[in-house]
Amino acid sequence: MLTKTAASNKNLIILHLTVFVWGFTGILGALISIPATQLVWYRVLIAFATLFVYFLVAKIPLNVSRAVFLKLFFTGAIVGLHWILFFQSIKSSTVSVTLVCLSSLTLFTAILEPLLKNQKISLFEIITGLIIICGIYMIFKFESRYTVGIILGLSSALCASIFSIINSKQIQNRPAAIISFYELLGAFVWISIYLFLSDGYTASMSLNFDDLMYLLVLGIICTSVAYVAGVAVMKELSAFRVALITNLEPVYGIILAFIFFGKREQMTPGFYAGAVIILGAIFMYPVIKNRTRRK
Repeated sequence: MLTKTAASNKNLIILHLTVFVWGFTGILGALISIPATQLVWYRVLIAFATLFVYFLVAKIPLNVSRAVFLKLFFTGAIVGLHWILFFQSIKSSTVSVTLVCLSSLTLFTAILEPLLKNQKISLFEIITGLIIICGIYMIFKFESRYTVGIILGLSSALCASIFSIINSKQIQNRPAAIISFYELLGAFVWISIYLFLSDGYTASMSLNFDDLMYLLVLGIICTSVAYVAGVAVMKELSAFRVALITNLEPVYGIILAFIFFGKREQMTPGFYAGAVIILGAIFMYPVIKNRTRRK
């Protein structure tokens, strides 16, 4: 048997690999040629089917009440919208721009969570939010050619913040894997309805071999496997440690974007200054908040 320290180190490695895989999601979004909505439709279909097989093999019951099912099913619409906006942002700008904008999730959560839970917003969270806003302003100013992509990226972060707050309540009463399963089902159904009403089931749904391979990696490895791994490590690692390491996702993603796309991902010095401000605030936020709680 592994000692507690060895188990912790093993889970740290697994978490870093998981976050690295999440960072790779943006690369796949740029490589897949089909439109963002169709891309997400295939992603949730593959991820949902993979999780369903996992539950069957692991003999995990999927029973939930009707009320819970409806909550998760409708939350799935927000999850689906988040992914569509995320991939459309990549196609409208670059992977680096999208990932930095997605980092504003911390800002939106710091503002929305106290409002939705009738809690007081702390001064520290207000200051952190103002710092992040300064970073976003710099990116807007120096990368104005990517305005549409920036707006889509920020909107994606807003959606992620909303369903994360909803899930923070759901996770208190049921396994995270069950939450993900029914939200993926909801995302698939809602996107399918949208494609039907907008006549989206056209030639844009057809896949070449490369797209199919990328989608399989995206749906199975970057969504289902990474999700299960990310949940599993939480049994050994603290929520603070998980949150801190998860913040490395945009860093890994930007490095990967440079490796895969080179000059296409090169930005102005103003972009990198804004990115450093945003990422710096995001990294310091959980550190200072954790110390404040201890005191």
